[in-house]
Amino acid sequence: MPNTYTQIHLQLVFAVKHRDAVIAPNWKYDLYSFMTGIISQYGHKLLIINGMPDHVHLLVGLRPTQSLSELMKNLKQSSAKWVNDNRLTQGHFSWQEGYGAFSYSKSQLPAVIRYIEKQEDHHTKRSFLDEYRQVLDAFGVSYEEQYLFQPLG
Repeated sequence: MPNTYTQIHLQLVFAVKHRDAVIAPNWKYDLYSFMTGIISQYGHKLLIINGMPDHVHLLVGLRPTQSLSELMKNLKQSSAKWVNDNRLTQGHFSWQEGYGAFSYSKSQLPAVIRYIEKQEDHHTKRSFLDEYRQVLDAFGVSYEEQYLFQPLG
């Protein structure tokens, strides 16, 4: 009987609504752990997760059993609910609509992992929006500036 064989590695990037810097150091790793559980629950493999107070980067080995859009919907809804249920922010927490998803070959994974590991270093030199534009440009993704992300809250 034939089997399905895939190698799909995606960097996923998404931001807190209005790019509010509310992901606090004292609970961000709990959030990352929760998100890791969601990804694993659907049979995908999380290679690394890291971010800043206003956004998150994940590198995922995606299984073809679930669409990317369905994974992102589940990941964002469940993690926002977790933040709110645990009352980790002063107001209502939510993620912005949309996300970035960028594919990589296996040989590129070590560099992407290093990039995600060093988010704090990157953002001493470059804003999230500048970083995001650079990734979009590097991948040749057309975009309209007003639709990138909602302005800062």
